[in-house]
Amino acid sequence: MMQYLKWVAAAAFLAFGLLQGTTTAQAQNLPDDFVFLRDLDPSIQQDIRYAGVNNFVGRRLDGYDSADCVVKRTVGLALQKVQRELASQNLSLKMLDCYRPARASRDMVAWARDGVETPAQKRYNPSFSKKDLFRLGYIAEYSGHSTGAAVDLTLVDLRAGPSAPFNPNKAYADCIAAEAQRAPEASVDMGTGYDCSDAKAHTASSAITPVQRRWRQTLVSAMGRQGFVNYAKEWWHFSLPGVASRAYDFAIARGTR
Repeated sequence: MMQYLKWVAAAAFLAFGLLQGTTTAQAQNLPDDFVFLRDLDPSIQQDIRYAGVNNFVGRRLDGYDSADCVVKRTVGLALQKVQRELASQNLSLKMLDCYRPARASRDMVAWARDGVETPAQKRYNPSFSKKDLFRLGYIAEYSGHSTGAAVDLTLVDLRAGPSAPFNPNKAYADCIAAEAQRAPEASVDMGTGYDCSDAKAHTASSAITPVQRRWRQTLVSAMGRQGFVNYAKEWWHFSLPGVASRAYDFAIARGTR
């Protein structure tokens, strides 16, 4: 019996080692110093919207086969420093989009040109048609996200209670409505929902409350101290200059985590 138990323990240990080796090998398949952010800082929350249905397209985008934040290592280390600073304020970053496969940007382009716009999609651009997203600078065929040096993110108040889950069948108000009427974000109230294509989502918008403005400034300041630059039309979008310029198109694949 003792010999049998030793054999079982040895087999379990070998299986665990093989599993760990497989996971490590898979993680190392990322090219050119890309990393999974969870490997650098698992305390940073993640809600990768384009890997599900809670986004302006209403479905998973091509290339998002796993809901994981992937970034260049330099970007990940800078985000880790931001997270450490925010922790002292009982705040956390929450990643909404990180590396974006180029195929996903092409998927967005095809969606914007398909001539169909549902009420659920219209929530994200309440003031104009989706065909104008290109002209107004909200969608581009090339995205800095595909370099691994750009991220979309928000803040979570760690002292706040749980948020209601997103219900894809519920008719939420548009992204510029009051927080209680919008789709739940499980984050602080920045004045609009994520991916809201509207002047109210411009970082310096005067159409938001003082409290919402302070939240935006808290995020911009914390990110800025680590070298991140905000995109003025989107309070959630930041990039780290000088890290990368080449666009990539590898999928964020299932089984890599």
